[in-house]
Amino acid sequence: MVDAITSLQNPRIKQVRRLRDHRARVEENRYVIDSRRDLARALAAGHQVDYVLIESSRFGTLSDVSIDAQIPVSAQALDKASYRDNNDGIAAVMMRQAIPGAAEFLRIGRVPVLALAAIEKPGNVGALLRTADAAGFGSVVLIDCPIDVYNPNVIRASTGAVFLGNVYEMTTAQAQDAFSTRGLRTYATHLDAATDAFSVQFVKDSVLLMGQEDIGLPEAWLAFADERIIIPMAGKIADSLNVAAAGAVLMFEMYRQTRNQ
Repeated sequence: MVDAITSLQNPRIKQVRRLRDHRARVEENRYVIDSRRDLARALAAGHQVDYVLIESSRFGTLSDVSIDAQIPVSAQALDKASYRDNNDGIAAVMMRQAIPGAAEFLRIGRVPVLALAAIEKPGNVGALLRTADAAGFGSVVLIDCPIDVYNPNVIRASTGAVFLGNVYEMTTAQAQDAFSTRGLRTYATHLDAATDAFSVQFVKDSVLLMGQEDIGLPEAWLAFADERIIIPMAGKIADSLNVAAAGAVLMFEMYRQTRNQ
């Protein structure tokens, strides 16, 4: 039996802590999962484990990971390595997969697309990935987004949807060219839009465009879109929604209308 890691200076503990940083994840071609549920979903999607730090004295072993890849660790050391409090008893170091771009996007099938322009909050992106999967949006395009899809907050908020292999990264020019090439109808969210989103006749071959909560979509996308839409508001104070909440409303309205198309 391999002795459990107890030293906070152990190289593996240090690596897991390093991988909290975007630059380190890219340079080392790795990322970290700290949830058993998310690890199971990553493995089911074909992601590869490098090794797993596991508090085996408390949680036992993982049935879907080679014993050789499981490294026992003390609770104190795991707490030091973990990104979040109340960890799930593991810190799995995974091999990073490349994020596809415009060329791969042009080969996908007939599915609704969610496009997120320059959104900066990992939690919002993760939540939108989760909802996109639930609402039948087969592809999510991150346009000029500064965040890393393997950010721990994206992984956690997406509940594993980030591992589906349907997230694409593009620049504005690449995305506009790809959407035009595929003949997709584009709907842009905008606070000054005249069209009620519940009155629009959505089509399945379409893109839902969303931007940052505070400034919305860049002008280049507002000019590009086929239609600008807004969610009608009945409140006396609330005149807008968090981008993840707004995305959920719109994606499920589009799903309701187009699921039989």
